Amino acid sequence: MNDSTKYEYVLQQADNSLILGQRLAEWCGHGPVLEQDIAMTNISLDLIGQARLLYQYAAELQGEGKSEDDLAYLRDAWDFKNVLLVEQPNGDFAHTILRQFFYDTYSSLFYEALMQSSDERLASIAAKSHKESLYHVKWSGDWVLRLGDGTEESHQRMQDALNNLWNYKDEIVTIAEVDQKAHEEWWGIDLNGIRQQRDEMITAILTEATLEIPAGTYSYAGGKEGRHSEHLGYILADLQFLQRAYPGLEW
Repeated sequence: MNDSTKYEYVLQQADNSLILGQRLAEWCGHGPVLEQDIAMTNISLDLIGQARLLYQYAAELQGEGKSEDDLAYLRDAWDFKNVLLVEQPNGDFAHTILRQFFYDTYSSLFYEALMQSSDERLASIAAKSHKESLYHVKWSGDWVLRLGDGTEESHQRMQDALNNLWNYKDEIVTIAEVDQKAHEEWWGIDLNGIRQQRDEMITAILTEATLEIPAGTYSYAGGKEGRHSEHLGYILADLQFLQRAYPGLEW
C-alpha cells in the first residue's frame, strides 16, 4: 500500500457516491413524473461518475494492480466505508428527497472545501464534482420546500421522512481517525469547518418548509468503520451480481 490513509479517505467518499447513486438508480422508470424520473437518473449518473474518478485514484494509491471495477464490484460489505445514511431504503418520494438533501448539503460543502486540497488529483476531482453537487442540492432543497410546504399529505409524508432519517444525518460530518489524519496532512478537509454551515443550510430549508425539526441529537454510526445495516448487503447483491457471475467485465 503506497498511502493507506489517503486510500481509506478516498475510498470512503467513493463508497458514499456509489451506494447513493445505486439507491437513486432504483427509481429509474418509477419516478412520480417523467421529468423527475429523468432528474433522479441524471443525479444517479453524476454520483456514479464521481465514484469512478475516486475509485480510479484509490486503486492507484492502493498500488496492488487493481482497478476501479475491483473496488466497486469485488469487495464485501464490511470493506465498504460509506455512511449509513446513503444505504437507507428509498421509501416513498419524500424519504428519497430528504435522504438526498441531507447528503447534498454535505457534498456541496465538502467538495467546495476539497478544491483547496494540497493533493492536485483530489482538488481536480472536487472541482468537477462541486459543480454537480450545487445542482443536486438546489434540486433536493427545492423539493423539500415544495413537499413540506405543500398539501397536508405531502407535508405529513415529509415530516415522517424527517423523523425517520434525522438520526442518520450527522455520521457523515463526524470525524473518524482517517478524517482527522487527512485534515492534519492538509490534503483532506476539516469536517468541523463545514458542519456548522451544513447545519445552518438544513435548518433554514426545513424551517421554510414548515417542518418540525426533531429535538434528538443521537446519531447512528459505524458505516465509516465498515459496520453496516442489513440494507447494504441487498444493494451489493444487485450491484455486484454481473461482475461476480461474469468476471472480468469493465465499467
